Amino acid sequence: MKRTDINIRDPFVLVVDGMYYMYGTRGATCWGPANGFDVYVSKDLENWSEPKICFENDGSFWADRNYWAPEVHVYEGKYYMFASFKSESTCRGTAILKSDTPLGPFVPHSVGCITPSDWECLDGTFYVDKNGEPYMVFCHEWVQVGDGEVCAVKLTKDLKKADGEPRILFRASEAIWGKSVHHRTGIDGWVTDGPFMWRTGCGNLLCLWASFSEGGYTEAVAISDNGEIDGNFTQIDPLFMDDGGHGMVFKALNGKLYLTLHSPNAHLEERPYFHEIIEENGTLKRL
Repeated sequence: MKRTDINIRDPFVLVVDGMYYMYGTRGATCWGPANGFDVYVSKDLENWSEPKICFENDGSFWADRNYWAPEVHVYEGKYYMFASFKSESTCRGTAILKSDTPLGPFVPHSVGCITPSDWECLDGTFYVDKNGEPYMVFCHEWVQVGDGEVCAVKLTKDLKKADGEPRILFRASEAIWGKSVHHRTGIDGWVTDGPFMWRTGCGNLLCLWASFSEGGYTEAVAISDNGEIDGNFTQIDPLFMDDGGHGMVFKALNGKLYLTLHSPNAHLEERPYFHEIIEENGTLKRL
């Protein structure tokens, strides 16, 4: 199937053994009951396999709705899926699943959610620091705190649980281009979505994330002042401000860098897009 036939949000691309594996939030079930995730496989980023189920709730998994933003990272020879889940009795949070292959099947690995049990959270991503210490970077939801937060928490070496308390890296309102949004419950606030960590060739540590601007959904960038997760993050120029976001960066088989994100940010219309980017002056620039 063609890229334009795929209705997913939050696309994430893993490059393994000459193939692209793309995961994402199922467009049709993102806002309600849900039971799994799919993976699409390609050699060229344009022609993709039919969706292959890589995780499915067999009835024993605790979450029954809002299966969001699956990311798959390779760590110590295994494949770990970071994804957000929710149930009526449990706050939304990120749990970690595990598989021997990028196709799955993925099975629950972490001890419930890594995120605090009384926080509404989403969009956990994986990061390993220069010393080999594993972290999860995630969003504390704006619907709970008003001003959405991007936070980091250290993980145990086996990725089963948090190893310490979360630290706030930055808040959504720190972006001067940001626009507050209105929730159907009557709440107004600033959104943080979809963090993703990227280290440039010169050693800078960037955090891609998404929010809203006058142009709609926006792919933003923050930079650490010391090149590490414990630095102070400041906002720099966004990568995309035309109603597309929740992006990530990957190196293609031809050696080029690509930003992938979903656009437009409208139910059942979302599609994965690929934009060639370069590293320039210590940050990322879309071509």
